[in-house]
Amino acid sequence: MQFLKMEGLSNDFIVTHGLTEDILSRAIEKAPLLCDRRRGIGADGIIFVLPGESDSADFQMRIINSDGSEPEMCGNGIRCFMVYTHAMSLTQKNSLSIETKAGLIKTEFFNEEIKVDMGSPILAGEEIPTTMRGGPLLQVPCEVDGKEYPITPVSMGNPHGVLYADSLDDDLVLGVGPKLESHPFFPNKANIEFIRVVNNSEIDMRVYERGCGETMACGTGACAAAVSGILNKKHDNRVTVHLLGGDLLIEWDGNTDHSVFMTGPARIAFRGEVDL
Repeated sequence: MQFLKMEGLSNDFIVTHGLTEDILSRAIEKAPLLCDRRRGIGADGIIFVLPGESDSADFQMRIINSDGSEPEMCGNGIRCFMVYTHAMSLTQKNSLSIETKAGLIKTEFFNEEIKVDMGSPILAGEEIPTTMRGGPLLQVPCEVDGKEYPITPVSMGNPHGVLYADSLDDDLVLGVGPKLESHPFFPNKANIEFIRVVNNSEIDMRVYERGCGETMACGTGACAAAVSGILNKKHDNRVTVHLLGGDLLIEWDGNTDHSVFMTGPARIAFRGEVDL
């Protein structure tokens, strides 16, 4: 299997295309080994570039996490996907419609970065999903080890829980993160975003991702964090999200029927080939 190793703000992926059904199944089965940073290639996940199944789609994206689970979408991954299609001469179009398990996502090159129409946020508790109905649900108390943490749940095609704190230390992110990720409040688990508000146009973020643990960045998580901040009146509608791997620009006008837009980079680290 030939591949490109790619990264979007240090959220890194093995990206490949043109596989037979047999090789595809084998790669999915071996995803945890391929993503292992000591015994394999090393990555947060594997992205498969597939033909679109509908007339409105240019391609289909399928992603497998490093633990073998399959998320609905990945914001950093879809920017890598866009760069990959050009690097491998699969298309010359500067804007693409890409099928994902979260629906059709539109991407375009924008000032040497990639701008992604992430679609409108899902705020109904039963659709995120959570154990509560209705929404938006703002700062719902979730208990961990006898302490309540106010969580704002948002789905950007995959479930997120946003938590605000004065300090984003390891005790919080690595200690509380895995317990909130698998909290009964989230029946399908969730990515947990820890946020420190810097000012009206900037936030700091660390993320504990479902199926990955802490990662350097999360595109859908940055979108969920921005949506939460706007709903909770913590910052403006255009916000720079500072992640461990770099910055993303997130824009949303606050209308629940309108799309969230994410702009950020993606790059190729190296090319390789692996015997499955």
